[in-house]
Amino acid sequence: MRPPETLNELRRMSARVGRNIELVQGAGGNSSVKDGDVLWVKASGTWLADAEDKDIFVPVALSAARAALTQGDERVPLAPNAGTTLRASIETSLHALMPHRIVLHVHSVNTIAWAVRTDARDEFERRLDGLAWRYLDYHHPGLPLARAVGEAIAQDAIDVLILGNHGLVVGAETCDAAEALVAEIEQRLALEQRGAPGANHDALRSIYTGTTYRLPRDPRSHDIATDRYSRALATSGSLYPDHVVFLGPGLPVLEHRESLGAMVARTTANGLPPPVALLVPDIGSLIRADASDGAEVMLSCLALVTCRLPLTARVHYLTAENEHALLNWDAERYRQQLTADR
Repeated sequence: MRPPETLNELRRMSARVGRNIELVQGAGGNSSVKDGDVLWVKASGTWLADAEDKDIFVPVALSAARAALTQGDERVPLAPNAGTTLRASIETSLHALMPHRIVLHVHSVNTIAWAVRTDARDEFERRLDGLAWRYLDYHHPGLPLARAVGEAIAQDAIDVLILGNHGLVVGAETCDAAEALVAEIEQRLALEQRGAPGANHDALRSIYTGTTYRLPRDPRSHDIATDRYSRALATSGSLYPDHVVFLGPGLPVLEHRESLGAMVARTTANGLPPPVALLVPDIGSLIRADASDGAEVMLSCLALVTCRLPLTARVHYLTAENEHALLNWDAERYRQQLTADR
């Protein structure tokens, strides 16, 4: 199938957005363009940052996808002669339902830092005044989220969706307009970042030497461990889907005087895999030596979100049922595998 010229515009915009870690982290986020009865949408597990260098978009039969959704079927039918083995994004149903030509979904750290709070409604009303927006409580990605979106857009003309414990979706007629709308919302929702003490690299090396762990690549990842409030937030529960999928529920802490080897042995003895990342209070963070690029950027994202949550914020965490649904979702396992192979 021959892509439309508008897909090149989407590629350029998607790559710009995807290279901004404050908007998109790894394989998170997605974008699409509607061309007649074909929806070109980002493929699952691919990175928006690669949009100009790799074929990351797949064609979906739009009317067939919408018809399937009305029957409660979230399986995405590719367009005839699609010519790809990739799967459409796990959130394609959201893109299919939005009436806009261009749809852009990002995991903006500013938006997430608001969207995990139970006390943010009044601030949303004030900061987003004048925009056609709607806030949705957390829904599992895929069909449950699509149903909530469908109900919302059936009631009002909406260009902006704030997804509780998840992120931001905008719709527009052009790529430039969608990108500009995200930039405007970023400005309106911007939060001050809390500083954190630096990591103690010597102490960390003495802990991880001889183990299967290492230092994270991004120095900001240590802020979760060295700032006590960020640490409390990150270890009290899961804030958003990619937090769970790539790092596991919450983040474990290496207790005082416990060896890293003993902690890993205790974890595996309980039938669990070694933690992807862990925090050493007041010293810094560690990540598994075999951690994927996706896990690396998700640790950075968690640092960027928690440092934006003020001390007075009341936080809503994902439930154990939410976590179980994410960790046992075949679509997410597929996305993780692709991310690991990037």
